[in-house]
Amino acid sequence: MRIARLCCLLLLAGSSFAVQAKMVHRSVEWSQDGTRFHSILVYDDATTAKRPGLVMVPNWYGVNNAAVRKAEMIAGKDYVILLTDMYGASVRPQQGHADQAQAAVKPLYGDRALMRKRVSEALAQLKAQAAGAPIDSSKLAAIGFCFGGSAVLDLARSGADVAAVVSFHGGLDTDKPALAKNIKARVLAMNGADDKGTMPDADKFMDEMRTSPADWQFVVIGHAVHCFTEAGENSPGCRYDERAATRSYRLMHDWLRAAFAGTP
Repeated sequence: MRIARLCCLLLLAGSSFAVQAKMVHRSVEWSQDGTRFHSILVYDDATTAKRPGLVMVPNWYGVNNAAVRKAEMIAGKDYVILLTDMYGASVRPQQGHADQAQAAVKPLYGDRALMRKRVSEALAQLKAQAAGAPIDSSKLAAIGFCFGGSAVLDLARSGADVAAVVSFHGGLDTDKPALAKNIKARVLAMNGADDKGTMPDADKFMDEMRTSPADWQFVVIGHAVHCFTEAGENSPGCRYDERAATRSYRLMHDWLRAAFAGTP
């Protein structure tokens, strides 16, 4: 009888721990040039172990439920992620409304210095979270998707002190190719071979990267078009591809591990 009671208590204790361990969503707000930004810090609190911190810039729909789910999936127990608001708290394009998303990104594509300023502030805000979140401040990186890929490549071009940046089906162009000489991060860009929006800039991007002192890699994924990591997208030019997504995530994890370890 005592053994049975003890087993029940142990099971209850285990269940209690399982309930307590969860993905944390913590609001992170700041103001820049009169605009208020609302981002979300995402991590698993099942362990208190410090882990690398990632700035994550989502696709052009910005911070929404789909982006939060993707941040949770990538974070797991491996990273603390700052899901970054690049538009300002009052600008939230609705999923599926491309016209709203286009209007949101237009000012940033039109002013790349502003894009670099905003994503650089996001990195500063991630660093500031280390006081209250399990972030290893010696291991910082940035990842981005579509528009977000453009943003994190610009973060690298700004000379940010991060170990790596990873761009998924991101825009490859820049307003100032000469900024490549500032890159300190290890740069991984992954684009679909049939992405008609980004691949026309591929040769210019590689020429730019050749002038950079940084370790870089450009991966072209066969038969993939734009949006290959964006679950639910299924149009001819913007389509989720499970094979390409799985492969690209594996490459990301390998790239980040090597960058944080300082190995080739």
